[in-house]
Amino acid sequence: MIKAAIVGGTGYTAGETLRILLNHPEVQIASVFSTSCAGDSVSSVHTDLLGETTLKFSDTLGDPDVIFLCLGHGVSREFIDTHEISPDCKIIDLGNDFRLEPEYKGRKFVYGLADTFRDEVKNGHDVANPGCFATAIQSAIAPLAKKELIKDDIHVTAITGATGAGKKATSTTQFSWRDNNISIYKLFRHQHLGEIKRTLKRLTGGEAPEVHFVPMRGDFPRGIFASVYTKWYGSSACISDEAKTAEACSLFKEYYKESPFTFVAEQEISLKDVVNTNKCLLKVQVADGMIHISSMIDNLVKGAAGQAVENMNLLFGLDETTGLKFKPSAF
Repeated sequence: MIKAAIVGGTGYTAGETLRILLNHPEVQIASVFSTSCAGDSVSSVHTDLLGETTLKFSDTLGDPDVIFLCLGHGVSREFIDTHEISPDCKIIDLGNDFRLEPEYKGRKFVYGLADTFRDEVKNGHDVANPGCFATAIQSAIAPLAKKELIKDDIHVTAITGATGAGKKATSTTQFSWRDNNISIYKLFRHQHLGEIKRTLKRLTGGEAPEVHFVPMRGDFPRGIFASVYTKWYGSSACISDEAKTAEACSLFKEYYKESPFTFVAEQEISLKDVVNTNKCLLKVQVADGMIHISSMIDNLVKGAAGQAVENMNLLFGLDETTGLKFKPSAF
C-alpha cells in the first residue's frame, strides 16, 4: 500500500484528494496535515466525508511515500523548507510553486499534464500538477502544437465555477454576489498563462504564439468551460468545413488515443458531462477558416485532485485509472 499524506488538509483540493484516496485500492492515508485543525475529525470540516472516515487532522506527516501539497500558491516551498521530508518520499504539488521553476532543494518537478507528458511523469520523482484553467486550455491546443499547426494567435474565453477561487471567502465568492452573476477577472494576465506558454514552446520547439485569455467567474460551484480558437492550417485537399472538421477531429483522436480520460466528442458537450469526474471532453469544429475547440473539465478533479492522483498512479507504476473511475451526474 502507498502511504499518502495530504498537506493543507482543510481546503477544497484537499477535500477532493481525500475523497478520491479514501476509495483508492492501493493507498493508505498516513496523515491529513493541518496545524490549525490538528486533533479535529476530518469530517467536521469535510462534511461530505461523514461516515466515510474516522481520520483526524494531524500536525505530523506520518512517514509517507507520497505527499500531496494542497497549499496556497507560493506556500509549498516554505513547507519543504520547514519540514523534514525523506528524499525517497515523492511530492505532488497542486500549487504553482514548481510549474515554471521545477528544480528546488535537489528535487526536479516534472510537469504533470498527464496526457501530454505521461512518460516523463512515469520516469519522474516529483510532480508539479498543472493549474485548472491550464489543464483545460492545454488539452485543447496540445494536438495542434505538436503538429506545428498553430501559426496565429490563440484566443480563449473560459469560465470557472466558484470553487476555482478556493475556500477562503472573498467579496466575489459570496452567494449573494455569485448567484445569477458572471464577471471577468485577471483579463489577459491570468497566472496560468506562463505554464501554457511553456508547454507550447516545448511542443513546438520554438517560440510560443500569443495566447489571449479572458477568464470568467461563473455562478455555479464547479467545472470549467473553455472556448478556444485560432486559424486552421490543415490539408489544402479538404475544401468544405465538414471535411476540415473531420480532419481536425481525426488529428485530436490520434493524439489522445492512449488517454483513458480525454475524449473527442461527436455530439455537443456540456459541463454536466464532466463534473465529479476526471474526464476532459473536447468538441472540435472548423468553420470559416478557424478551428474552434470546446474543452470541459471539473476544476477540482481533472483540474486538480484527480489529475494529481492520476500522476501518483503513473509515478508508482499503477494503472493510470486506478481509483478514478467516476460517473458524472448528468441530471
